[in-house]
Amino acid sequence: MKNILLTIATIFLAGNLNAQIAKKDWDLPSAMVKTLDGKSVDTKTFENDDKPIIISFWATWCKPCVLELNTIMDEYADWQEETGVKLIAISIDDARNTAKVAPFVNGKGWEYEVYMDPNGDFKRVMNVNTVPHTFVLNGDKQVVWSHNAYAPGDEEELYEIVKENSGK
Repeated sequence: MKNILLTIATIFLAGNLNAQIAKKDWDLPSAMVKTLDGKSVDTKTFENDDKPIIISFWATWCKPCVLELNTIMDEYADWQEETGVKLIAISIDDARNTAKVAPFVNGKGWEYEVYMDPNGDFKRVMNVNTVPHTFVLNGDKQVVWSHNAYAPGDEEELYEIVKENSGK
């Protein structure tokens, strides 16, 4: 009987501990990604002068990803002016498709910083299982918000989170 109670108490405490950990902000992890011209960059060097950063994981074949990034692009200049936010788009296209990413981005006219994660290293450390997956980092480069999928209107919630973390 004591073992059963001890097991239940352990499960309960572990569940509460995990819930508390999940609620805390966490620092942006380090992983190597590539620029569109193939140079390696450590994600720890992502910078925005203590202003918020949006990190959006996407793929060329993902229609909701492209819709989200296109929709945000329509508002991006205003968002930058009002909050100083920077959007970093991380393509998860695999090594066979990386040659398609730069022409795709150029054709869309996106003014984002775009990197490629062909081996999925950054995707793994960020625990991204499906795209689109969007994160907001505060000025201390801590992840303060995460969202999976995209539906029209989600960009409004995203912008509210950015404003909350911009000091505006």
